[in-house]
Amino acid sequence: MKIRVATYNIHKGVSSIGSKPRVLALKKAIGQFEADVVFLQEVQGQHDKFSTKFGEESTGHRHWPKSAQHEFFAGDSHHSAYGMNAVYDHGHHGNALLSSFPIGDTRNHDVSDHAYEQRGILHCVLKTDKGPVHCYVVHLGLFESGRGRQAEALIDCVNASAPNGEPVIIAGDFNDWRNTLSAKLRDKLGVVEVFDELGTGSTLGGLVRNLVGAKRKVTPARTFPAALPWFRLDRIYVRGFKVDTAEVLHGTLWAKLSDHAPIVATLKLS
Repeated sequence: MKIRVATYNIHKGVSSIGSKPRVLALKKAIGQFEADVVFLQEVQGQHDKFSTKFGEESTGHRHWPKSAQHEFFAGDSHHSAYGMNAVYDHGHHGNALLSSFPIGDTRNHDVSDHAYEQRGILHCVLKTDKGPVHCYVVHLGLFESGRGRQAEALIDCVNASAPNGEPVIIAGDFNDWRNTLSAKLRDKLGVVEVFDELGTGSTLGGLVRNLVGAKRKVTPARTFPAALPWFRLDRIYVRGFKVDTAEVLHGTLWAKLSDHAPIVATLKLS
């Protein structure tokens, strides 16, 4: 069974400069993933100010959906789940999952490290023809010490909820620009990042490393800022899957929609 997955930090549905509404364009762009499962971060469950400012009543055209963003993106083609993390007077935002498979058990784990950054891990169990697949939507904090503690919470969460080697997909914005967490996640969860297995023997460097038995340096893809990606912030980790393809989507479209570029991967259940 093949599953096409994507992860995308949508910057709350507004442009990173000028806070212009991008929700309608984001729905079309997410459709271009042609993904079975989409992991989303910074999703607005409610924003009364933007709804009033960009709604049909004030502009003559509706540039902001009446429904929550995850429900709007899901439409009639996907199921959706939402984990509320940050709450304020005029609304809230968090992580979301869109899935063409039915979503079974859902739980949002609060992993906030301090009062100024509300973070969570949204755990959803997908009901597929081949059995359950555990999905974890992640958005870790901006400070390295806090990310370390949040990674430990993620490890505990996965080990408690998928303890017997069940298929796992962990995706989102890790803010791990120095790549200090990957080795720990590999060791304690048996996962690989989708770019780990790609390119090992298809380049001259890969052939040389294979011949001499040297290990390839494993690095995630660059996804931030979207206009000229340099930092390696977004990841997709998997267990129980073979990675067929993985790519970061670049170009003018993606640079306009969010400050992060999306990652799309095709997985095959082992």
